[in-house]
Amino acid sequence: MKKISLLIVICLIKILDINYLYASSIIFGDQNKISISNMVEKVLPSVVNIYVEGSKKSKNFIPKEFKHFFEPELFNRNNNKYKQFEGLGSGVIINSKKGYIVTNNHVVNGANLIKVQLYDGREFNAKLIGCDEQTDLALLRIFSFNDLVEIKIADSDNIRIGDFVIAIGNPFGLGQTVTSGIISALGRSGLNIDGLENFIQTDASINKGNSGGPLINLNGELIGINTAILAPNGGNIGIGFAIPSNIVTNLSKQIINYGEVKRGQLGIRGTELNFDIAQALNINIRQGAFVNEVITGSAADKSGIKAGDIIISINNKPIKSFSELRVKIGITSPGETIKLGILRNNKIKFFSVILDSSISSVSGKNILYPLLKGAKFKNYKSSNGLVGIIVENVTDDSPASYIGLKKDDIIIGINKDKVYNINQFKKVLESKNSSVIALNIVRGENKIFILLK
Repeated sequence: MKKISLLIVICLIKILDINYLYASSIIFGDQNKISISNMVEKVLPSVVNIYVEGSKKSKNFIPKEFKHFFEPELFNRNNNKYKQFEGLGSGVIINSKKGYIVTNNHVVNGANLIKVQLYDGREFNAKLIGCDEQTDLALLRIFSFNDLVEIKIADSDNIRIGDFVIAIGNPFGLGQTVTSGIISALGRSGLNIDGLENFIQTDASINKGNSGGPLINLNGELIGINTAILAPNGGNIGIGFAIPSNIVTNLSKQIINYGEVKRGQLGIRGTELNFDIAQALNINIRQGAFVNEVITGSAADKSGIKAGDIIISINNKPIKSFSELRVKIGITSPGETIKLGILRNNKIKFFSVILDSSISSVSGKNILYPLLKGAKFKNYKSSNGLVGIIVENVTDDSPASYIGLKKDDIIIGINKDKVYNINQFKKVLESKNSSVIALNIVRGENKIFILLK
């Protein structure tokens, strides 16, 4: 009995020792309570509130299916109207010397005016430097500032399920608010959010207005940008999602350096490796990306990757799913060499792949002229020498579709200036001070002008 009592006492001492070490690594408050206040106080000045104003096209109150029952004038009555909107969100300073701030693309999407409020109450008009719809990230910049505080950024590849995290933001416009929780899951996808999905899931409370704000670890380092919640009834139920900091760092650097996001392209079609595929192939692994098809002439094809291969790693780091592979490739620049681990015929092989170029997400259009929102462009050069930028796609009911821009239009000039490529297109737009911009367009065999005003 004495031995049992002694064992219990020793165990209690060990538990108390562990709790003391954990608590002292943070801080004890005046009332002997664990507190993270010192860490939070250092981080708060790097977090900003964002307020936006803009205009969005009104939705037609008559469904398209019933268009033929109505006069064209009545059906199109709302198509030419834009409604004013106001929005709010959060952001975080990542470069205090140059005034760069990261937030979500959906926070500033369509905004004509972006205001940033610092922790000390100072307000600045912000410029949208670039955005990426695929990852829902946007980069802002403020000017004529001093004494900014930037956040430290952690390696999100090192975070683990169960880590304690803090979310900071501006929920419902209340002002900076701090909530806490843990990392509930990693690599979340399939959330019906357009683009690349590889989210951190957390139960830290996130609400409207938190979007774009930081998710941080207990060292006060950025591990993610809060972007979405699962809210069946419109409120927080403890399921929030954040974009990993490594994606934020990579894409921010690209936007700063190039004004756009340049994505590498592997050139495969694939799916998640599930139980049925594993059983059919008689393999024991359950994680990876199954290659359904290899595009002829692509980077994957040139490197020897084949349909039926299972990609299990990239640069010696395990790949759990096809969604994760898409994100890893999508944030890697074209021309970079990656090392893929492939399972083929129950043997692991390694392939070096030089990624091809894919369509860049060009944000200069959206920054300079909101009426170009909804159109995707890429550089164009025909065999007969026609040079410009081609409209690869136009989203229905977008400002670009409203002004009459169409798929396969080729922009060859702005006013009297010729357009040769996307970067030069952006520079020409930046240099125009007139209230009306005329786009010179080749459409089929015709040349037309579309006015932006």
